Amino acid sequence: MTMSDPLGDMLTRIRNGQMARKSVISSPCSRMRSNVLEVLKREGYIRGFSKLESEASKNSSELSIELKYYEGEPVIREIKRVSKPGRRVYAKINDLPRVFNGLGISIISTPRGVMSDNEARAANVGGEVLCQVF
Repeated sequence: MTMSDPLGDMLTRIRNGQMARKSVISSPCSRMRSNVLEVLKREGYIRGFSKLESEASKNSSELSIELKYYEGEPVIREIKRVSKPGRRVYAKINDLPRVFNGLGISIISTPRGVMSDNEARAANVGGEVLCQVF
């Protein structure tokens, strides 16, 4: 069965993994998921991620995501999906949302690739607001 919101599924896996105090979680691999994880790694919300090839099936591969904790508490306090399959949310450069007055980030899908809201402001581009992280 196909999944209607793969990015939302990955964000839920991250949220559940941190509530269970897991150090590493896995998620099916896709280019969009890898790009979002790259932004999370660059901004310091996760330790890293790696792509694991599956021996059983040549077509499927998984992402191994290393979650980050600081003094026993998860670094990601809140992560939520903004643009959903049923309701896409787009923002111009002047309307990019600030998360907790700049303490958090929004992850934006722009014509120049997936980037954080600060990088989008610096590049002077808008796009689809994928999720917010604090």
